[in-house]
Amino acid sequence: MSGYSDSTIMASINCVTYNHATYIRQALDSFLMQKTNFEYEILVHDDASNDGTGEIIKEYAEKYPDKIKPLIQTENQYSQGIDNISGAFNFPRARGKYIFMCDGDDYWISPDKLQKQVDYMEAHPECTLCIHSAKIELVGKAVTEGQMRPYRGNRIITPEEIVDKSSGYAMSSMAFPARLVKELPDYYVDCPVGDTPLQMMAAAAGYGYYMDQPMSAYRVGVAGSWTVEGKSGDYRKKQQLYCERMKKVYEEFDIATNGRFHKASESAMKRTYYHTMVNTRQFKEIVNPEYRRYYKELTPRTRFFIQLQSRAPWLYKALRRIFLEKNKK
Repeated sequence: MSGYSDSTIMASINCVTYNHATYIRQALDSFLMQKTNFEYEILVHDDASNDGTGEIIKEYAEKYPDKIKPLIQTENQYSQGIDNISGAFNFPRARGKYIFMCDGDDYWISPDKLQKQVDYMEAHPECTLCIHSAKIELVGKAVTEGQMRPYRGNRIITPEEIVDKSSGYAMSSMAFPARLVKELPDYYVDCPVGDTPLQMMAAAAGYGYYMDQPMSAYRVGVAGSWTVEGKSGDYRKKQQLYCERMKKVYEEFDIATNGRFHKASESAMKRTYYHTMVNTRQFKEIVNPEYRRYYKELTPRTRFFIQLQSRAPWLYKALRRIFLEKNKK
């Protein structure tokens, strides 16, 4: 990039790992394969994994000391109540102008990803979030769509759209200016998930840009991942707690932005509530006309299974059992 010396780091890759021994090599290799005309660093934080993830990271750090900067915890920080590991441990040590997100169980599939996103943000300083589509890779018996593609075609995303979006953004696609995270607001610290408040912070500071190209892979169904862990134990209680915490986050965001995103925040909160109703199969609320907009946003397959489960639960159970048996083979 013009105006930057070779010693200037343009991008910091933020990678958080916990028991990702099966996947971390692929993630690190996908970072190292990037073709760029600037310097970048790889910040890896391992939260005291007990499956050998830390040893693999150390091995890579010894081989690529100029690129890979590891932080291996001896005590698990998440269990100490630190939800957002990135904000606590990786963002403060980022030296890049831009931060790129990718957890240790995901990976990048395009060697030009870093360059393309940096080029766009360099040319458009008002852009505070640059994302792209991602392919979905299934692990175990997960059932999901084939890709995370929130929009069709390259396009600008308005700040309101970032806050109130009908479909999620892959964290492994996210890039934003490092200045966004120099000071973290309460709604970031209080949020049970790390990517949503980052998107809110980006919306408050600028606009987004979407590249309609799958440049990363998102694994669904990884043991120990946030989504899989959320489904263990008292699932309904966990969903309710998540919904309550997210309500607080949207309220704090609304206050922090002086009501500028009040309508978008309220709608996003309603959608979160609706999704918890869908996840816990509260059929009365699912078909409530008040939430018709959010029902229509669900994928045709999700709507089909909701209708099937509510009208013919015995058939739904039988089909689900057949599917899971097939997937075990």
